[in-house]
Amino acid sequence: MGRLSPTLDGTDEPLSLLSSRRISLLLLLLLAAAMISAGLGMRHPSNVDEERFLGVALEMLQGGDWLIPHRAAEIYPDKPPLFMWAIAGLTRLGIAPTIALFVPALLAGLVTVACLHDLGARLWNRRVGVIAGLLFLATYQTYSIQRAGQIDGFLLLWTALGLYGMARHLLLGPAWGWFYLACAAMGFGIISKGVGFLPALMLIPYAFAARRGWHGVARMPGEGRAWLLGLVVALAAIGTWLLPLIIKVVLFGDQASRAYLNEILLRQTAHRYANAWHHREPFWFFFTHVIPKYWLPLVLALPWLVPAWRRQLTKRDGRYLVLLGWVVLVLIFFSLSSGKRKLYIYPALPGLVLATAPLVPWLLRRWFASRPRGRKIFIGLALFWFFAWFARGFVEPIKEGVNPRQTLMTEVADVTNGTELMLTHWREGHWLYARQPLVHFGMVGPQQVEKAAEWLRSHPGNSALIRPEDLPRCFKPELAKRVGDGDDEDWYLVQGNADNGQCQDAAARQQQPYRFAWKRPLD
Repeated sequence: MGRLSPTLDGTDEPLSLLSSRRISLLLLLLLAAAMISAGLGMRHPSNVDEERFLGVALEMLQGGDWLIPHRAAEIYPDKPPLFMWAIAGLTRLGIAPTIALFVPALLAGLVTVACLHDLGARLWNRRVGVIAGLLFLATYQTYSIQRAGQIDGFLLLWTALGLYGMARHLLLGPAWGWFYLACAAMGFGIISKGVGFLPALMLIPYAFAARRGWHGVARMPGEGRAWLLGLVVALAAIGTWLLPLIIKVVLFGDQASRAYLNEILLRQTAHRYANAWHHREPFWFFFTHVIPKYWLPLVLALPWLVPAWRRQLTKRDGRYLVLLGWVVLVLIFFSLSSGKRKLYIYPALPGLVLATAPLVPWLLRRWFASRPRGRKIFIGLALFWFFAWFARGFVEPIKEGVNPRQTLMTEVADVTNGTELMLTHWREGHWLYARQPLVHFGMVGPQQVEKAAEWLRSHPGNSALIRPEDLPRCFKPELAKRVGDGDDEDWYLVQGNADNGQCQDAAARQQQPYRFAWKRPLD
């Protein structure tokens, strides 16, 4: 397929074409905003990830420590803070926290659609740009991630900018300014989530294509210093958080902050990739459990797309090699890790969409050239698909109802009259929705029930939240009060008089518990 955009040869773009491109982009962005924001304002944190990130962001605002994230006064070491910064910043601007949680992914989705539209138009033509945006919005994984308040939806912002800058430089360049933008985006992506560097993998198929003389790629011999400057730009972006953090830890840090630095730089990156301690899945997990469902409807066209891609590669079209090569490398990268989750391969989706979009007109002609009724059915199904995702955005919050942990913590505060509450084996929602002062010995610490019993002996008028299976070990069930919904949130409240005397933990007498209370509990 040839390049149809007049800008590729350096000539001015006709005003009519420029106007139509802007109109198509505006319509795409309106569609994206409608689909991703559907139900915004009705949604609340509904899983532990959303509860955690919102809680960490609100604790940043309350405690003022923006360099080291905390969770109920305990350091949260699993992720860098940029996503939490975004939520906290939006909240400080006056946006309600339960809306601010979802806004970063909404903005990331809009930016991604704009990038795909522009790249499709520049690499092929305006119609391809529109198709690329529609394919991205139609893919089920886009819906499931961009509407959630999770890091991966925010990470897409940096992935899309990295992909865009790399493509402008490698396929339409030289364009060093766009390359440096991509490097900065990857740096910010890394301090959002460690895998933010993924767009750099495009350099591998690009180097092959440039060396072998494939068309559709830019050649830039003798530019070693310019390439190296990209690394400096990426490191500078990372340094916006990492440098102040290191200075703080070296000059003022305690043992906990030094442990955090080691955890976030080593254990949560290289060690977790090589030897994950949870979400362990086989090599083929993404190909059998994720792609067939989460990359719908794209996967339905693979029997036709794969031969078409092969023909384009036979023609030595570097655009397809770089885009498809990057998708394959991302899939291999995550497949080689022992830990896998469904959302890990999401960064590859924009590249796949961009490599698919130029072939869609050919596919539609092949499928429906002699079947006019089939074309109408296809259009009807496409419209229904988009409308169904839009409607589901309103149905889901109604169906989910109030977060059960929010209901639990309101009930607990009423029963205990707002006195100090010892948490054991707690989850993020118990802290996020707490309406009274909290005490705990760490989220995953050992002997939590034994420590709770020991703590209650010196605080008999306060209460502890205990799971049913842990209750008989240390407490008298007849003196405990059952709270919660009896299902996922099934707990018992106990005070010092319920102690059965069977649990002793001398370490609890020496260990200082964490204490935390919201100045303004979340409504």
